Order: sequence, then structure tokens, then C-alpha cells
Amino acid sequence: MNKRSLVSAARWSCAGLAVLLLSGCNLEVLSPQGDIGMQEKSLILIATGLMLLVVVPVIAMTLIFAWRYRASNTKATYAPKWSHSTAIEVVVWIIPCIIIAILGTITWRSTHALDPYKPLAHQAKPITIQAVSMDWKWVFIYPDYGVASVNELAMPTDVPVHFEITSDSVMNAFFIPQLGSQIYAMAGMETQLNLIANKPGTYAGLSSNYSGAGFSDMHFTALATSQQGFQDWISKAKASKASLDDQTYHALTQPSEKVPVTYYTNVKPGLFNSIIGQYMGDMQMSKIGTEPQQASAIPSHNDHAKAAE
Repeated sequence: MNKRSLVSAARWSCAGLAVLLLSGCNLEVLSPQGDIGMQEKSLILIATGLMLLVVVPVIAMTLIFAWRYRASNTKATYAPKWSHSTAIEVVVWIIPCIIIAILGTITWRSTHALDPYKPLAHQAKPITIQAVSMDWKWVFIYPDYGVASVNELAMPTDVPVHFEITSDSVMNAFFIPQLGSQIYAMAGMETQLNLIANKPGTYAGLSSNYSGAGFSDMHFTALATSQQGFQDWISKAKASKASLDDQTYHALTQPSEKVPVTYYTNVKPGLFNSIIGQYMGDMQMSKIGTEPQQASAIPSHNDHAKAAE
């Protein structure tokens, strides 16, 4: 087999391997349907492109040098005392430094621009959804509408959604890949996330942090609909015969897997804050008041940072 045949065979082998590896992938992160997801996709592509500026030449030179300086090539220059090249030193140091400087600048700007706690600049008034992770399901509370659901949430398109997120179990991570921004859910703490869906659709949501035996089935559906479709969803939830009171909520906290979508009406006022408050301890609760549902029971952003440390 000649050199050209070897190169052709290697090329087709690499292409076939790439197709095989990607055939089972559903690249939802690279198919964003919201403004935050689109910005994050751009960051992924820019960072990948900049890193390939180093990776591709290194791989190419590895193959070229191995071929050029093979034992059977008598035309290759033999220089056993060679040890330095200013030109090579400049290339291998300056180019990576420039790439790192560019990546650092992009990271600094995007970290502030895509802060998950930062409200989205939009003319529409945001809606609030309170998300609670459990073993192994998600509960979504709509405090402005008095309804809740299990493993399904709905939002109108082109309207910002402000998520308030906590856990009533071990740590999980809330993630809707096509809308962007994963963020953790932790017991006794509230994290926040602001997203928007630009197109109607049904988007997959999941917990991206391992949390036990039922983790693999801990999925939920995010429905992005028209304003009328969202109102219809709220009406369907209000028509449910099940109320989310203390007894019903306690039953939900019991470990269960593959829980079907369920709707609740008459959600207990202050339920989300009381979920957080139950983990704060008697001493801390005495400092902030006797009612866990009051607003002051929610840890501040600084409290989150101290807890993380």
C-alpha cells in the first residue's frame, strides 16, 4: 500500500469513527431555543475553535514528524546535537499566550453577562416558578397562580422566567439543555436562574447531578407555549382535584421513581419558603422569626457564597 492509500484509509477511518461516536448523541446544547442557550452555544463554539488552533497543528505535526523521521527515510536530516530554535520557542509560547488571553477576556465578560441570578432585560414581566428537587422527581410551584405540578412545567414564549430552586433531599442540578444554564439545587438554600424560551416546543429537562438509585429517571418536561397555551395549562392545573397541602407534600417527599405528570391546585401559601426553612435549625429559625414562610427565612446570596466556602 502506497503513501496516498494510507492517508486515504486513515481519513475515512477517522470520519467513520466520528460518525459512530456522534450517532447516539442528541446535541441539545448545540440546538438552543432560548437567548441564554444561544449565547452559551456561541461560547462553546468560540472556545472550541480557539483550542483547535493548538490541537490541530500539534496532531498534524505529530503525524508529519513520525512519517518524515521514520527509520526507513534516509533523506531525513540527522542532527543529534540540535537543542534550540528561537523561532520555535516564539511560536510555542506566543500563540498559546494569545489564545489564553482571548479566552480569559471572553470568560470574564460572559461570566458577568450570563450570571444566572441576573434578571433578563425584557419588556415582558417575568413569571416565577419555584422548583424543588426530591428523590427522584421535580415539583414546580407557581406562587402567583396557586398551582403546582410534578415533572412538568409550562412557560409562555418570549417571556422571562425567574426560577427559585431548592432541594428537599440531597443536592441535585436543574438543567434544561436547550434553554441553557445548569444550576444546583441544595437543601436549606435557594439558588436562582433566569431563562427565556424564544420558540414554542417541548424541551427535555433533567437533574445533571447524581443523586441515588432513581437518578437516571429524574427527568421533566418543559413546555414553551403561546400565552393562550400557558393560560390553558394553568386552567388545567387549577381543575385538578388534588390540593398540595402538608399531607400531600409529605407523601411526595417519599422516594419514588418514574413518577407520572401530576397537577395540583390550592397550593399551601409559603410552601417553598417553609421547605427551605425546615433545614435552617431551631437556633437560626429563632433569629429570623417563628414562621418559616416569611421572606427573611430565605438565605441571601452572600449566605450561599459562605456556605459554598
